[in-house]
Amino acid sequence: MSAPLSPEPVLSSADRPEPSAAAPRVGDRVTLDIHDLAFGGEGVGRAGEFVVFVPFVCPGERVEVKLTEVKKNFARGEMVRLVTTSPDRVEPGCAYFGECGGCQYQHLSYAAQVLWKQKQITDLFQRVGGFDAAVVRPVVPCPAPYGYRNRVLVRSQWNKPAQKLNLGFIRADCGLVCDIESCAIAEPGINQAITAWRKNPPPKGGLKTLLRIPPEGWIVPEHSFFQNNFFLLPALVDGVRARLADAGSRHLIDAYCGVGFFSLSLAASVDSFLGVELDVPAIRAARQNQQDRGITNGEYVAGDTDALLPSLLAKRDPAKTAVLLDPPRVGCRPPSLHVLRETGPAQILYVSCHPATLARDLKLLCADDRYRVADVLPFDMFPQTQHVECVADLRLVR
Repeated sequence: MSAPLSPEPVLSSADRPEPSAAAPRVGDRVTLDIHDLAFGGEGVGRAGEFVVFVPFVCPGERVEVKLTEVKKNFARGEMVRLVTTSPDRVEPGCAYFGECGGCQYQHLSYAAQVLWKQKQITDLFQRVGGFDAAVVRPVVPCPAPYGYRNRVLVRSQWNKPAQKLNLGFIRADCGLVCDIESCAIAEPGINQAITAWRKNPPPKGGLKTLLRIPPEGWIVPEHSFFQNNFFLLPALVDGVRARLADAGSRHLIDAYCGVGFFSLSLAASVDSFLGVELDVPAIRAARQNQQDRGITNGEYVAGDTDALLPSLLAKRDPAKTAVLLDPPRVGCRPPSLHVLRETGPAQILYVSCHPATLARDLKLLCADDRYRVADVLPFDMFPQTQHVECVADLRLVR
């Protein structure tokens, strides 16, 4: 089975403390030079030989930090004073930044965000998967670094000390709700919905409300998945289509197909396609989206990918088949990965919003030179945040 990802940061050998290093204590104040930006958004510095992670700082800055958590191999802290400032530091575009937990990078220029995400993905692929850094291509930036998000999940929570209902997003420093009036990374239509939601608030705390702008021309059930950035979506599809064409794949199996976005967008590029999805309302929507477009060279099946993938692969010539994987953030389950290794489709296109789980799964697929990674193309579908979307193109070796 694939190993679960640790919730703690993965330290490179260069960042591991010496055994003899004296461990600092919670409450200590230390001055750090920030030399790196870890995946997740925290800056990396050292207190002697001890690694310290600090949010909302920029590489190249010197900061005074109060330690808030100390583990065996690392510590975390909060900045109490900025000693020297990086030229990449900018004024955040949101008044709630630093309190709201939605964004991690608003203090960093967008050009720097893209470069640091590139480095983070490369580091993860080298450290988690053992892949050559050259397979990771430059990150494709978003044309709208703010005002791009078409879907948000807002929450209500009773604030007992203030005797009021907090309405907004989970805070960065705890599980409480940050009360917000608007969201800087959300589309204007979402902010209008937030205003209306606040005018007619939920009756009590502890409730979640999904606010979404429906994608034009697509049927999407309320709780079914659809990409949350319309601005970069055409480039994402173009990236997948180019790799599909380069491999010469004639048949497509769209695993975790949702409402059929990828398979219907790519239908003209293949002779046939099959989509599989556990979410039954999404499959119904995929069939309706297909019918609305008059597309006749494919079909959709409701069911578990792990269970159905063997039979779906048996219907097509593996030498001419590409399998597109777009699983949840946790990645693919090992049974599906082993089925792919056994059946050997000529191409696997893996779309992921979590580079660490992607690198982990690709390591399994590529073991013993079964597959090779042709390239990994990142798309910044989530500006101002730690998240990034990647498309990995795998080709069968033997």
